[in-house]
Amino acid sequence: MKLRHLSVVISLSLLLPHLAAAQTGYPMVMSLKPTALQVGTASEIEFHTRYSMFGAYQVLVDGEGVSGEVLHPEQKDGETPSLTKMKVRFTADAAALPGVRDVKIATPQGISTVGQLVIVQDPVVYETAKNNTRDQATELPIPATACGVIEANEDVDYFKFHVEAATELNFHVRCSRLQDRIHDMQQHADPMLTIRNAMGGTVAASDNHFFGDPFLSVTFDRAGDYFLEIRDVRYHGNQYWEYSVEVTNRPFVSNIYPMGLPIGQETSIELVGTSLPENPQSKVILPADTSAGPVWEQLTFNDAVTNPVAAFATTLPVTLESDADNTTPAGSQQVAVPAGINGRISEDSDVDCFRFEAKKGEKYTFEVRARRYHSSLDPYLRIISLDGKQLSENDDLRDFKRSFADSRIENWIVPADGEYAIEIRDMHLRGGGSFVYFIEATKA
Repeated sequence: MKLRHLSVVISLSLLLPHLAAAQTGYPMVMSLKPTALQVGTASEIEFHTRYSMFGAYQVLVDGEGVSGEVLHPEQKDGETPSLTKMKVRFTADAAALPGVRDVKIATPQGISTVGQLVIVQDPVVYETAKNNTRDQATELPIPATACGVIEANEDVDYFKFHVEAATELNFHVRCSRLQDRIHDMQQHADPMLTIRNAMGGTVAASDNHFFGDPFLSVTFDRAGDYFLEIRDVRYHGNQYWEYSVEVTNRPFVSNIYPMGLPIGQETSIELVGTSLPENPQSKVILPADTSAGPVWEQLTFNDAVTNPVAAFATTLPVTLESDADNTTPAGSQQVAVPAGINGRISEDSDVDCFRFEAKKGEKYTFEVRARRYHSSLDPYLRIISLDGKQLSENDDLRDFKRSFADSRIENWIVPADGEYAIEIRDMHLRGGGSFVYFIEATKA
């Protein structure tokens, strides 16, 4: 027995080095510094990772118009360093689509996890070493993109800018949303954006607008110096909490209506956002080879090109909410399922209803696309009989371990032949121009 026991111990000890080698971690990208790159430029950006990127040989960038080259650090003969900081030289073509790109690094240990690179239209200004007070604020030209990191508890970053009277500026923060894509990011920033005057008084403030990220549109009545202040709302900090704040004096489009676009067909759309004239209109046509799913579109407006805006490409027959009253099941708008339904909760307490025919035993799925596409709507979805009886409902949908504010009723079984209604409203009974939605109604 002792000999047999000894042989097992020896065998395991021989295996241990191989087990240790097999457990070598592939790089987990935690942040990019800075996290933004201007179109038409090239810049060195520092990757911060968990586990070594030693031997990295290729940069993989989502989409077109942006490329990267690994800048190998100097190495002593025979040295195998643990490389958790490494620079990559990125180049963005002048025609590269602004927005967030997924980036990965190929290494001998495998492909890294996803990092986030924001492509912007204006120059990038990174925070100076000490900009934690207004006296030390980083100078920011307009327009520009301010970048930095909320790196420690109680860290507050300031950027100083000058405006003339009657100037309107838009401030678009990307921080929390970037971290949603970062693997193993246990704690996320909850950024708070405040605009202050020269005396430190609050001009405007925003916490959550696009998910956890702030957005502000501010008209400055008086000329002078002002300050952009960004911090975590809880005064927390983390070395990986990089941010970008796009500060522009151009119109900002947050939504389009309708947001569900048929592939291969020209669609007339309304632009929703800030710094826009009354009833702004444009047209868009998705190429015939567009894949169904999320798309980002830059639109032509007043001989200019807008910021990219989220939409949904669909192969379903598209229906647009009519102007008739559809607030009750009895007065609901008739649709033929399968269908893609474009609508808008246009005012507080508005409810939209759509009627469809179905047969007993059929299965249907209804999915709302709204919050995931920067709509202000927090949808609440119900299937009801025409006399108002609730048959199924959903507030927040769940995909695997992730929850979303959008709604989905999946595999609903029709109880009897007849007509039924899809009812949608905002969970908090709000409404307005930015409360747009698209419902995919399909047979399951």
